[in-house]
Amino acid sequence: MQHSPLLTETWLIIDDDEVFCRILKKSLEKQGNQVLTATNADSALQLAKKQLPKFIVLDLNIGDDNGIYLIKPLLAITPTAKILMLTGYASIATAVSAVKMGAYHYLPKPCSLDEIYKVLDIVATPTKSIGSATDERLSLEHHEWEYIHQVLDECQGNISEAARVLKMHRRTLQRKLQKKRKVDAQ
Repeated sequence: MQHSPLLTETWLIIDDDEVFCRILKKSLEKQGNQVLTATNADSALQLAKKQLPKFIVLDLNIGDDNGIYLIKPLLAITPTAKILMLTGYASIATAVSAVKMGAYHYLPKPCSLDEIYKVLDIVATPTKSIGSATDERLSLEHHEWEYIHQVLDECQGNISEAARVLKMHRRTLQRKLQKKRKVDAQ
């Protein structure tokens, strides 16, 4: 089902997943919106300065960068923008951090355009999901990765310290992180 037409708004999608960017961009453009995409922090900030987007969809992990740390610089450029943090690695800790930094809302991927519109307070009619459909329950591996990510964040990325907190050998933690990156790259 298609959304009813909206007033043209400027959106900025910041995500290193180019396929996701392209799909979300097309969906938003079908509604008459102007949509810009960035796959890294530098280009995101440059586009925000040039276009002053009203809505920003920001991924938690942008390459090796943490999207949470982009929230304040983006709001400094365009203080009235509504920033939606999206992530495939959803956790309560990252949701709280994102909102504390100034994000308007936080959603786990995959999500539908309807969900995006709903949390950003945009009135529209239902559409289908963006991305693949998944069971609402998350896997044990996902919860493990979520917890590792939370501890790493608390340890400011220090792998040795995170390994001590997680009560695992540093090399084991490094292997888990490398394995996850390889899976994500495929």
